[in-house]
Formats: sequence, structure tokens, C-alpha cells
Amino acid sequence: MEHIVVYDTAGKELEKMSLDLAISKKDESPRTFSYVVKSLLLNWRQGTVASKSRGEISFSNKKPWKQKGTGRARAGSLRSPLWRKGGTVFGPQPRTRTTSVNKKQTKLVFNNILNAFLSEKNKLFCLDYDISSQDRPNTKKVFSLLKNLGIENKKVVLFLSFDDDLNFASFRNIPNLNVISYSQPNAYDITNCDCWVLLKKDLDLFKNMVSSWN
Repeated sequence: MEHIVVYDTAGKELEKMSLDLAISKKDESPRTFSYVVKSLLLNWRQGTVASKSRGEISFSNKKPWKQKGTGRARAGSLRSPLWRKGGTVFGPQPRTRTTSVNKKQTKLVFNNILNAFLSEKNKLFCLDYDISSQDRPNTKKVFSLLKNLGIENKKVVLFLSFDDDLNFASFRNIPNLNVISYSQPNAYDITNCDCWVLLKKDLDLFKNMVSSWN
């Protein structure tokens, strides 16, 4: 049975709590993990980069000078790609690049990630901290919490509920910390970090999230 260590605001260990997760460890699949992450990065691309062809340039299409007798090279249009500020030949155009990932692949990747974090030390932290009783967010205080845990210089993923605005406003300005909602995890963000942090009050939300990865 997996356990999670709960820390207080001073960074001291308070207790160990069992996660009680009925999750079976699945076989690791680096190929599936690579495919899922690449699909995320590909689908996040906006695809809005574009350049103008010679037909979209606003210059006049009048012949700059007559064909013969000037001693200059032949020219038919100011829109020619050979000219400065002319059109672009075979330039990029807006397009959509999307790939699909089925639920079985997604669950397998999440399962592999979860077991990798649970099997290593100092990868999962639970904080006994709640700002709901305070009047306003306090980034200085929550940064001191990370400093007490010794992870202020690490890449941290913090799981929060979607409507936890006060805690979100407190943690969001820390440069190396990424806030992720329990309802919207993705394989790229939860692996592009050194450790996970969650609040004790959200432990049930964490259990429900990872239980769906079985």
C-alpha cells in the first residue's frame, strides 16, 4: 500500500497517510508515452503562421517598365518573388495538425507516470496548508513553504481544484511552479517537472484523479 508524507508549513513531517489506491501497475511502454506527448505538442500548435503569395501582395500588377530598350532585365510585376517585398514562393499557410489518442493509451501513460513518481523518494509532497481562512493571496508565504521543503529551485507541479482561486493566485507567480487542475491533467506537464505537490484538503480529489488512471 502506497503512503504519502504530509508536511506542515515549516517543512516538518507530520504524518504518513495511506493512499488506499486499488491501482495495478501496468507494463511500461516508452513508445506509447512518446506518441502521447508528441500528440499533445502537435495539437497545441496554433497553425496560424502564414506568408503572402504574389497574388496577395497589395502592389500594382502593372509592368514596371517596357520589355525592350531600357537595358534592364525583363520585369513583369512588382509582386514577383524576386523583388524586395514581393510575394513568397511556397511559403507557410495556416493548417491544422491534429492527432488522436485513445483512452487506453492515455490511461497507460498516466499509470506509468504515477508509478514512477510513487516509486521514488522526494517526488510527491502533501502540504497541510489552506489559505481559505485568509483575506488575500500571499505569494511570499507560499514560496517560503516550498523553501522549507527544499524544492524552491526545482520544477514543481501543483495540483489544485478548478475553483480554488485564492491558492491559485498565491502560487501562480512562482516562476518554476506550474499549477494544474485535477480535472485537466496532461502527460506532458506532469512529467516535465521534478516533483508533485498537493494540499491535504485536496487529498480526496487527488485519489479520484489517479484512480481513473487504472
